[in-house]
Amino acid sequence: MKAITPEMEYLSTRQSAKVLQVSLGTVQKMVELGELIAWKTRGGHRRILASSLEQQLQRRKRAMRQKTTQNCIAMGIFRRSENSDELLQSIADWQLKVEMEVAVDSLEGLMKAVSIAPDLIFLDALIPPVEQVHLIHYLSKNKDTQHIPILVDEGFIKLHPGVVTLADENNGNRPQLTESIKEELENGLIDLNPMIIGYPGTNSDLDAALAQGNRHELLETLFLEALSRKCA
Repeated sequence: MKAITPEMEYLSTRQSAKVLQVSLGTVQKMVELGELIAWKTRGGHRRILASSLEQQLQRRKRAMRQKTTQNCIAMGIFRRSENSDELLQSIADWQLKVEMEVAVDSLEGLMKAVSIAPDLIFLDALIPPVEQVHLIHYLSKNKDTQHIPILVDEGFIKLHPGVVTLADENNGNRPQLTESIKEELENGLIDLNPMIIGYPGTNSDLDAALAQGNRHELLETLFLEALSRKCA
């Protein structure tokens, strides 16, 4: 983790993402939610106040101390069982104690989410984009799950404006989006939902070494971010 020095009054979005060990999209959402203080230069580049980054790091440290003595109940919806096995192996080494319920089918995942009411929900990056939109729609609408943070691949967040086009392709194999879901998507189903947190899955903006080696390690930080957002 990059140290913040006294002479660093402000940082770029990319520098801030490295400090917090999160994706660029997560930093932008934190700014929009008021969790980080920022402004834009005349050239349109966002600058983030170093002291607000330091405050965010301190909040995370406090959350880590509070949560390491407790269990986090998470639920993951995966496309393949080997993906869930890989994540479960990584979670075993975290300081945060996580009990992960696994579903390898969207319908099963929705049913488990309602019955378990987990602390957070993880959507695997390999779930097709249109299917992810359906999951987010139903999780956001159900009274038992609408306040549960959802971790989704940062690459999907970037892709979602094109999901309507994907859904409209008439190949007979893709699930279709209803007009109401299309309207929700256009009105901010993803961008404006504070319960959606991006994780580094297929984000090409991340450093190559980061994307290849430490993705699951960084997830622990994002799990803590999700828990703090749920309690906010």
